[in-house]
Amino acid sequence: MTPTQHVFTGARKALPIVLGYLPLGFAYGALASLAGIGLPYIFMMSLIVFAGSAQFISVSMLAAGAGAVSIIATVFLVNLRHLLMSASLSPYLQSFPRTSLPLLAFWLTDESYAMACGEFREHERNHFFMLGLFGTAYAGWVMGGMLGGIFGGLFNSAQAALTMEYALYAMFIFLLVIQVTERKLVFAAGVSGILSLFFYLVIPGSWYIMLATICTATMGVMVEKWQDS
Repeated sequence: MTPTQHVFTGARKALPIVLGYLPLGFAYGALASLAGIGLPYIFMMSLIVFAGSAQFISVSMLAAGAGAVSIIATVFLVNLRHLLMSASLSPYLQSFPRTSLPLLAFWLTDESYAMACGEFREHERNHFFMLGLFGTAYAGWVMGGMLGGIFGGLFNSAQAALTMEYALYAMFIFLLVIQVTERKLVFAAGVSGILSLFFYLVIPGSWYIMLATICTATMGVMVEKWQDS
């Protein structure tokens, strides 16, 4: 296939992510607008930050009058999980041009990571495919935020946020289901979910995702080594 065809193939694969990002981005834009943030800043945050949970947190903290340092520190902690996701994808990116890596790193999200893992497991994908996949998801999020900033004032903020939040959970469930093709993956998903809930209940802050991921990955490596020995 030509580079253009690879990009379009990646873009088609990103459509389930876009369908989730549009309503979720709309919810972000609507809440930001109702919090008094101007449309240019709503757009720029989606364009430059591109992190759903971080943007929701930033909006709530800005509305509460929080300072820049506390917002930056909170967003940093919330997005620490991207270090683990990037590390697990890096073996597949060794042949990619170095010029494409910063853009792919910036566009990396939980949903695009899950989709990329499935693609790399089943196919040999190049950087053009990944740019199409990640870039289309990015465009969907930015568009959703813009639409929310423009039309969000027409909706009740609390009801809109509660309704649209279900799109995120539905998208994660869909991405999980299509990835779980073996019994060991079902077990890993179950253990990770239980650990996430446990850490969420006993540890304050946003460390529960990071800790659950590290524990599950460590157990997976130990099981693999035990089976090979």
